[in-house]
Amino acid sequence: MAPAYVALHPPTTSFPFPAGAGGHIRRRPQWSPPASRTPRPPVATRVVPRRLLLPAAAGIWDFISGGAGGAAAASLAVRRGMQLFRQGDVAGSLEEFDRAIEMDPRQKQYLWQRGLSLYYLDRFEEGTEQFRLDVVANPNDTEESIWCFLCEAQLYGIEEARKRFLEASLDSRPVMREAYAMFKDAGDPEKLVANFSSGTGGEVFYSSLYAGLYYESQKDGDKTKSHIVAACKSPYGSRSGDYMASLAFVHCQCRNWDLE
Repeated sequence: MAPAYVALHPPTTSFPFPAGAGGHIRRRPQWSPPASRTPRPPVATRVVPRRLLLPAAAGIWDFISGGAGGAAAASLAVRRGMQLFRQGDVAGSLEEFDRAIEMDPRQKQYLWQRGLSLYYLDRFEEGTEQFRLDVVANPNDTEESIWCFLCEAQLYGIEEARKRFLEASLDSRPVMREAYAMFKDAGDPEKLVANFSSGTGGEVFYSSLYAGLYYESQKDGDKTKSHIVAACKSPYGSRSGDYMASLAFVHCQCRNWDLE
């Protein structure tokens, strides 16, 4: 879910959603060192947005099968779903994502956006299934591991969800490496926020967002609200165009929180 930007129409709702889109990530394979050398510790690698990889894979399949029409229509449905989500129409976004899967079943294992919509519709079992499918397709995605945990925490409680936690490789973003460790090892959300309080705009936003989501898994409504509202009000949250920035506003809308 590394940030990516796509120019789209501005929201038509009065709720102040940022416009924009998010993307997937993949990493290059790590080669093992020769046996005669001392192995080096794992390092985070540069990432390629998975939104660029899916069209490439689909294009190969379409060349073989002649099914480009369905893939193109499905991609349009995904874009419509993303725009509806950013505008606060979560149910409408899910309808479009499901329509995309009907037209092109290959889309499903890549549709992390669908998992987010399911979470905000309280359809946690389906959300868990979606995120687990996506992590199988891309085991390097730390954010989808976290969102799978968030769904399962609602179903089974945080202790059982942690037992089921999906392992992922190192994220290239320091803030997401620490957020991942926090969810996996029962860390301190306040420490996460403090560690990145002087970081880049994205680091400030993501530390606040995931601190709030961690508190939500613990059913601490006041601290959840405090951190997610802070994420919305951050410069990155209000102006970046990141799909996850829109998600922070959707979260507030679904919980009937006032941003003032």
